Amino acid sequence: MSDKYKKATFGSGCFWCTEAVFDRLKGVISVTSGYSGGEVENPTYDQVCSGSTGHAEVIQIQYNSDKISYPELLEVFWKTHDPTTLNRQGADVGTQYRSVVFYHTEEQRELAEKYKSELDSEGIFNNPIVTEITKFEKFYPAEKYHQGYYDDNPAQPYCSFVITPKIEKLKKFFNEKLKH
Repeated sequence: MSDKYKKATFGSGCFWCTEAVFDRLKGVISVTSGYSGGEVENPTYDQVCSGSTGHAEVIQIQYNSDKISYPELLEVFWKTHDPTTLNRQGADVGTQYRSVVFYHTEEQRELAEKYKSELDSEGIFNNPIVTEITKFEKFYPAEKYHQGYYDDNPAQPYCSFVITPKIEKLKKFFNEKLKH
C-alpha cells in the first residue's frame, strides 16, 4: 500500500448504514463491514449481536489521502450519527452499536481527540460526546452477505426507513464530497 493509501476504522451503529455512507465519498477506495474491539477471534454476526464478544460493528475504509483527508472522514463520521448516545443508534441497542474511532496511527488519535474536543466545547450536540477513541488492534470482516448490504437491498424495510434518510442527509450536507 503506497503512502497515500490509508485505513480508517469507525463504528457508528449498524455497519450497513455506515458502509453505505462512506462508500459514496470521493477518495474512498473500499469499505468493508466487520467487527473490531472485542475478545473473540473471528466472531460471527450472531455472536457479536449477542453483545457477549466485546466487538463493535465497524467499517474499515481504505482511502486515498490525496483525495480525502482523515479530518474529512472524521467530519462525515461525527455528522452522520449521534455520538452522544451510549451503546445505541436509533433502535439498535447494545455495546456492538457503540460510537467508536479505532485509530491506526498516533496522528489519527490526535486528530480524533482534537475534533471530539472541539465539537464538545462548541456545544454542537445537546449532550456530551461519548465516542470512544481506541487503538486499533484487529479487524474481522463480516460475513459476505453484509458487504454492500444497502446497495444490494435498498427496498428492504430497514434500508428504506433507516439508511435512505442517512444517504439523503449525506447528499444535503456533503454533496461536493460525493462520487457522482
